Amino acid sequence: MDANQSKEITVILKDWSSGNRAAADSLILLVYQELRRIAASYLRQQRVDHTLQPTALVHEAYLKLVDISEVNWQDRAHFFAVAAQTMRHILVDHARALLSDKRGGAAQKLALDEAIGLSTDNNQDIDLLALDEALKELATFDEKQSRIVELRFFGGLTVEETAVVMKISPATVKREWATARAWLFRRMKKEFNSAQK
Repeated sequence: MDANQSKEITVILKDWSSGNRAAADSLILLVYQELRRIAASYLRQQRVDHTLQPTALVHEAYLKLVDISEVNWQDRAHFFAVAAQTMRHILVDHARALLSDKRGGAAQKLALDEAIGLSTDNNQDIDLLALDEALKELATFDEKQSRIVELRFFGGLTVEETAVVMKISPATVKREWATARAWLFRRMKKEFNSAQK
């Protein structure tokens, strides 16, 4: 996305924040492809039998975003940060509903190394609900790291975009991202090992 388009998105978001609901309609034309890319990227990491498609995820997220009232949209990065959080909630709710429907069936799985960006010797699986719980636990003692994981993993934001949203340096994002991944790796590996016993 070029700088002009990024500025145009910011202007539309400001209009939306000022109460111009029609601005939301203009926004979708500019952000749809990027939202779909993020959704597709995330869903590629899911099991092949995942029933939620990128288009459906984008549409559901967008409907929830448009329904939010009284948001003071700052800029493009802020919008995509909120979109990341919205997608996370939708995916977790979808996994919970699927688990409930199956009455104890397996939750949505993704490879442990894909979930936290680390390579492992074996392709261990974790479920999305467990990852969400781990992120909630991480947030209890390090909100910044939990937010960075959410933005990078669920939102598909780059290090630089995450730095803008968090108002911290890219070097801090990289450092916190590495620390959070290491903690999640240990936490999820422990949970995986417990489930195997």
